[in-house]
Amino acid sequence: MSNYIEFNDKMAFHPGYYIKEIIDESGITQEDFAKRLDTTPKNLSLLLRGEQSISIDIATKLSRMMDTSVIYWLNLQNEYDAVKAELMSQEMLEEERRIFKSLDYEYFCKYFGILNSIKDVDERIREIRRFLNVSSLTVLNKDNLAVCFRSESGKLSESDRIKANAMVQIATNGALLSGVPKYDRKEFESAVEYALTLTGKGDFYSELRDSFLKAGVRLVIIPNLSDSKTNGATKKIGNGIMLMVNDRESYGDSFWFTMFHEIGHIMYGDFGISLEKENGEKEKAANEYARNKLIPDEEYKLYIKKGIFDAKEIKKFAKSINRDPGIVAGRLIHDKYVKKNDPSVEALRRKYKIYRCI
Repeated sequence: MSNYIEFNDKMAFHPGYYIKEIIDESGITQEDFAKRLDTTPKNLSLLLRGEQSISIDIATKLSRMMDTSVIYWLNLQNEYDAVKAELMSQEMLEEERRIFKSLDYEYFCKYFGILNSIKDVDERIREIRRFLNVSSLTVLNKDNLAVCFRSESGKLSESDRIKANAMVQIATNGALLSGVPKYDRKEFESAVEYALTLTGKGDFYSELRDSFLKAGVRLVIIPNLSDSKTNGATKKIGNGIMLMVNDRESYGDSFWFTMFHEIGHIMYGDFGISLEKENGEKEKAANEYARNKLIPDEEYKLYIKKGIFDAKEIKKFAKSINRDPGIVAGRLIHDKYVKKNDPSVEALRRKYKIYRCI
C-alpha cells in the first residue's frame, strides 16, 4: 500500500510519509527512531508504508518528540482517509454500475413506487440502494447477504445471486417493517394443516397470511424479478420466521408446491434461499415433505394402482383428499402418468397471479 493517494485533482499523504521524511533527514535508522518513539520497529514500518493508521498514542508521542500538536498528526490521517474514502466510493460505484445491469429498474418502479422519471444511471442506483436499505449494490453479489443459498452445485451465476438477494432483501425489509411474533412450532403445524384446506380457493392469501402470522411465520409473496431463478426463501427474523415465495409460477399447483417446499425447510430448521433445479439433500427432503403434504403418499399410491387418470377420476380423488384437482393434475403430469398437453387434465390446473409484498 502506498503512503500517498492521487485521486482526480487531489493528493493526500499518509502521516507515515512525513515521518519517513523526518527519519531520512535525521540520519538515524528506523530502528533507532522506533526506540526513541517508544514503539516497535514493526509498528513503525507499517506506519511508514501507510498500512496502519496513526493512533492517538503514536500521535501523542510524535507531538512530544517533534514539538508539534497531537491534532496536527491526527488531521493528516483524517485528510488521507477522506481522499481514500472518495477513491473507494468511486471504485465501488463502478462496481455498482455493473451490478445494476442485472437488475430490472422498471420492476422496482412498477411494484414498489420507485420514481420512473429518473433516467441517470447513478441516480437510479441510489434509488434502489435506498429502497433496499443497503450501503452498496455490491452486497447483492454476496453468498450470505440476508441468508445463505441452499445450492450445493457451486454453479450459481452472478446474475442469479444478485436477483435472489434483491428479492430476499425486499421480503426481509417488509417483514421487519411489519414485525414478526415469536415462532410457535405447534401452532405452525396447525396452520399448515389449515393451509391445505385453502388450495381450492381463488382468494386465499389473507387467510393464509393471518394463520401463519399467529404461529410466528410472516408469509411474504412478492412479484418475481425478471429472469430470476429463485423459488423461495426462509429466514429467522428476531424470534419469528420469514417465509418468502414469489409469483413466478402461474399454475396454482406449482405455487403450492413451492410454498410447502419452503415450509418443509422451516420444519427441518433449514433457513436459506432455494433456486430452481437444485438437488442437494436438503432440497430433496423439502421436496418429499411438500409432495407428501399436498398428496398423502399412501392415498396417492392406491390411486395410481387404479390406472385411471381422466379428469373425472382426478376430480374424484382430489375431493377424497380435500385438495384442489389442479394439484393432483400437476402431480400426475410431473410423474408422467398423463401428458402435459392433455387438454382435459390441463384444464384442471388453476392459473392465478398474486403479488403482495406483505
